[in-house]
Amino acid sequence: MKRTTRETREATGQRRLSGPERRRQLLDTAQRIVREEGADRLTLGHLAARAGVSKPVAYDHFGTRSTLLIELYKLIDRRQSDALRETLTSEERSLEETASLLAAAHVHCHADTSGEWRAIGAALTGSEEKETVYQELLDNYVQLFAAALKPYSALPDAELDRRCIALIGAGDAISAAMVRGSCSEVEAAATFASLIRGGVQAATP
Repeated sequence: MKRTTRETREATGQRRLSGPERRRQLLDTAQRIVREEGADRLTLGHLAARAGVSKPVAYDHFGTRSTLLIELYKLIDRRQSDALRETLTSEERSLEETASLLAAAHVHCHADTSGEWRAIGAALTGSEEKETVYQELLDNYVQLFAAALKPYSALPDAELDRRCIALIGAGDAISAAMVRGSCSEVEAAATFASLIRGGVQAATP
């Protein structure tokens, strides 16, 4: 006699995942697909197969491939921002220490995601929604950087924000070079830290 899905779960000791837990499982699986097989292989059907669920479950959570890619894009960014927040505690530090922590956290996220961020971004090229989401995420990340560096800078807030935008762009570039194998994670972090220190200390134009 064929078991129902519920009976199978009970027999194997599995429990039914809640909606948020299932969504997180699907996103984690989607990130593994991009890492192991490339962004082109990330479809809702393939995601369902890899996650061990039916296609309707994947479609119920995301609806379209574009929505799935956007949600994965947000997840990777959120993990990077969370890592940065955890790194920056209330302890008093010098500018050199803070710059090193910022740089190390930023570069490590790129190393940890093995280029998935760029692969997902490339898959979303031309999407208006992607541009809107990217700008929102960048604005939030700039504010994190600016808040961390403000105690060491005499720059006006607007100028500090602009420099943080430029610094983050530089951090992304050196991190991309690291992912390509042009330098090590330690070297990339050291270079980025030096740029952060210089950017904050430079005189206002």
